[in-house]
Amino acid sequence: MHLSSRFPVAVQILIILAWVPDEVKVTSEILAKSVNTNPVLIRRIMGYLKRGELIIIPTGIGGANLTKKPTEITLLDVYRAVELTEENQLFGLHDSPNPHCPIGKEINSVLKIHLDNAREALENRLAQVNIAELVESFPPFDREILKYLALKGE
Repeated sequence: MHLSSRFPVAVQILIILAWVPDEVKVTSEILAKSVNTNPVLIRRIMGYLKRGELIIIPTGIGGANLTKKPTEITLLDVYRAVELTEENQLFGLHDSPNPHCPIGKEINSVLKIHLDNAREALENRLAQVNIAELVESFPPFDREILKYLALKGE
């Protein structure tokens, strides 16, 4: 199963925004350097985070800020903002199984209960971890690097 990198990248963005002082403008270019990716990808993920009401992006001046305290943003909030489908499902089901096959016509209903249980277990675990806890997981030296990136824009 292929999982996208949106979730870990979104978490990294939020950790950086939580660590860097509010008066420092953290742009998509700075975030892209930390994530080692293109600023366009960062802006796309920031769009998800904005729609999920986890960040605000001031018009015209660049940068972003958290909308809540880092202790109030859980990994579940992040996951829901960037990964779930429009139907709020973690796993997709077969769009058009063969209705004439005894397995095909029942596969979605058979799988759904197990996939729903897996989703519930994942959501329960993600709800127990917040961004502030992750910020504190980094050694002070690593946090200084993030601060330097934000202050210098390098």
